[in-house]
Amino acid sequence: MLRNINKLSSNWLGKVVMWTVMGILSISFAVWGIGDIFRGFGQSTFATIGSTEISVEQFRQLYTDRLQQIGRQIGRPLTPDQARAFGVDRQVLQQVVGETVLNEEAKRLGLAQSNADVVRRISQDPTFQGVNGSFDPARFAQIIRQAGYTEQRYVAEQRSAALRGQITGTITTGAAPSTTLTEAIDRFQNEQRSIAYVRLGAAQAGTIETPNQETLESYFNDNKPVFRAPEYRKVSIVEVTPDSIAKWTQVSDADARKAFEQQKDKYAKPERREISQIVFPTADEARAARERLVAGAAFADIAKERNLAASDVELGLMAKSEIADPAVADAVFKLPENEISQPIAGTFGVTLAKVTKIEAGTTPSYESVAAEIKRGLALDQARASVEDIRNKMEDERGGGANVAEAAKKLGLTATTIEAMDRSGRGPDGQPVASLPQGTDIVAEAFESDVGVETDPIAYQGGYIWFEVLGITPSRERTFDEVKAEVETRWQAEQVASRLRDKAKELAAKIDGGAALATEAAAAGLTVETADKFKRTDKVAGLSEAAVRAVFRTAKGSAGEAEGDGGARVVFQVNDIITPAFDANAETTKTLKETLRRMIDDEQINAHLAKLRNELGVTVNQAAFAQVTGANQ
Repeated sequence: MLRNINKLSSNWLGKVVMWTVMGILSISFAVWGIGDIFRGFGQSTFATIGSTEISVEQFRQLYTDRLQQIGRQIGRPLTPDQARAFGVDRQVLQQVVGETVLNEEAKRLGLAQSNADVVRRISQDPTFQGVNGSFDPARFAQIIRQAGYTEQRYVAEQRSAALRGQITGTITTGAAPSTTLTEAIDRFQNEQRSIAYVRLGAAQAGTIETPNQETLESYFNDNKPVFRAPEYRKVSIVEVTPDSIAKWTQVSDADARKAFEQQKDKYAKPERREISQIVFPTADEARAARERLVAGAAFADIAKERNLAASDVELGLMAKSEIADPAVADAVFKLPENEISQPIAGTFGVTLAKVTKIEAGTTPSYESVAAEIKRGLALDQARASVEDIRNKMEDERGGGANVAEAAKKLGLTATTIEAMDRSGRGPDGQPVASLPQGTDIVAEAFESDVGVETDPIAYQGGYIWFEVLGITPSRERTFDEVKAEVETRWQAEQVASRLRDKAKELAAKIDGGAALATEAAAAGLTVETADKFKRTDKVAGLSEAAVRAVFRTAKGSAGEAEGDGGARVVFQVNDIITPAFDANAETTKTLKETLRRMIDDEQINAHLAKLRNELGVTVNQAAFAQVTGANQ
């Protein structure tokens, strides 16, 4: 697994993504025997791994960073209780132990990474490139700061990640999945089934008598939590992103024209030509073929004689830079339309070519792309301004201003949401339109409280600040308030119950020998079919639960499951198709590669277990509980 850790941790964004999927790593605790590494320690030491000592504060910072990274990635903060419930505490511990073990091994082996290699690794990361496609120092500083890194810490981690990669890369060699394993998984994934089925809807449930007052009140009393009014929160939100503060209308024409001249090739559209070509082994054969072409023969006829497919001859519309052979490219782009070239001595043989269409290149005017250029420049300027605004906002808040007051002083707009529930809906039941998209600020607001100063949330290259202004507690509604909703829910439950019973009865009849078509006709139902679908396919008319039920049912047998829209599905499996195994298929190659990576991970785990035993790993259990909140 740690091979993937090192691969993912090669850039800051990978680190964030990695921590959202760390649950995958929990399996390796079985290999590592993580429970036996806890020992007693002094107050300030968290762990000793080989010759490396990790302080409690170091682990606390790392653990806090990881929780914040996960929160930003999934769009909601994790409380200490949630983090422990998901196993994040031990996953972070495993990360620390695994990386430190590899770092210790790198020191023992004398591995090194030059400064030039580290600089190249960072400067070539597309994450840090500006509008001109080159490394942007200001963007680099802003992004790593948002991710919680100093420059020194980020560079050090990149160096360590590279060294760890050298170790894990040497371990993952040679192993490959067996054909038996690959074939078994391939068949599981690609098995197909065909069924006939009917759908039972509300009409088949029959008439549901209108319930009396006593029935509804009893149902209401049994299900009061369902009908509670939710808690609402009043929240003030300020959003500052490069896009929201970019003033591209203020970018001067002089600056935009300068950028246009520097990037003119980016906006230019090159000339493209539709090309036919045939490659011959010798010049004599090419000359003989050209004589025939000039006399009226078609490229297709000569290609057929040479057993060439149309795709070998017709290259389609291509720019000069797209032609692999420079000699052919030069000749073709000097050739008049519909004229046959002289034999061209190229890299791959002697070529005859013909241009059947010429699409002229274009160089756009500055005016046609000015808006796009100004927007790009304004966004670059805005990215630099974001950090300045963040600092000013934090200064104002540190001086006692709330979010709205700080925003007003800085000329920013604060949005106030009068009431929203935990699902982001207002009292009218509709989603609140003014919530920022792509981040779950609702969950964060419900983790906070009135008057609590919260940290800014990284968002779309900028930040979001919020403050809870008021709380309307959840309360029990009276029966009269929700009578209509109570009756609707009661009716829906009655329909669902009847449909379940009818579906089970019909499936039992079919398993007993009755014909589905006959039973369907008697019940006024239409028999539908779904043919040759896999267990992972989305099948029109069938829910995921129904598809899973189909693949649990034997050929010729019947089953029933929940359908779409409250319906019930009764089906009969007519055919099971087990595909032939093709070891050379692209899908099989992809599967083999996935299995190979899994095997590699197991090898790395085994090597790490060996290193852990050799180096010695001990962790202060009391400090671990304190940092992760287990003792609160």
